[in-house]
Amino acid sequence: MAMGAGHSHGAGANEQALTWALALTGGFMLAEVVGSFVTGSLALLSDAAHMFTDTAALAVSLVAIRVARRPADRRRTWGYYRFEILAAAFNASLLFLVALYILWEAWQRFRAPAEVQSLGMLAIAAVGLVVNWVSMRLLAGGSEHSLNVKGAYLEVWSDLLGSVAVILGASVIWLTGWAWVDPVLGVGIALWVLPRTWTLLREATNVLLEGVPAGIDLDAVEQAMLDAPGVGGVHDLHVWELVRRQRP
Repeated sequence: MAMGAGHSHGAGANEQALTWALALTGGFMLAEVVGSFVTGSLALLSDAAHMFTDTAALAVSLVAIRVARRPADRRRTWGYYRFEILAAAFNASLLFLVALYILWEAWQRFRAPAEVQSLGMLAIAAVGLVVNWVSMRLLAGGSEHSLNVKGAYLEVWSDLLGSVAVILGASVIWLTGWAWVDPVLGVGIALWVLPRTWTLLREATNVLLEGVPAGIDLDAVEQAMLDAPGVGGVHDLHVWELVRRQRP
């Protein structure tokens, strides 16, 4: 199997985008940790933990692209392209854990709301919103063509929603003192993340199990082969893909 120059160019662009997203996400994660101690905000500390998992996932995605460039050898005759799919499955698993953690944390806050400095919390979350938006823009193009980058893109999406939730929560708490708003928003984020995570995990699993690619009708492929001149029969037909490429 040969991969064209377009694949190499796309992988290089994805690598650059992931590098910038990793730098931005990791840097802001450290800022959130410091900010959580300054403001006493459990929400910021929880979001920093969320961003820590996303930073790790972005790092794995970046390594996956570099490993996938390794040529085929005597042990991996198809090459290392599917390492990207393993990274996507890993990212989806992390997202599941984060979403479940958010639900658990929301339940704890319903029981015992945390008192925080809402204005400091609001300022830090606003910076996080900008950082996550920039990271999303960097990854948007690659997410249309690579399942690995799509996983990283969804990670940043969840971070952006977290920033929006913290901004809204901090604003409402500052204006009204309604501490219950924070866990309600947390539940909303988790319920948004879970179905999209399931879609990503399902696509990655289908590739790893060598399932028929989405959008391909196996019966139609078989019939087209039978209709070809000189073909008397088709037996033991298999259709699969090495990597999942999203169509623009």
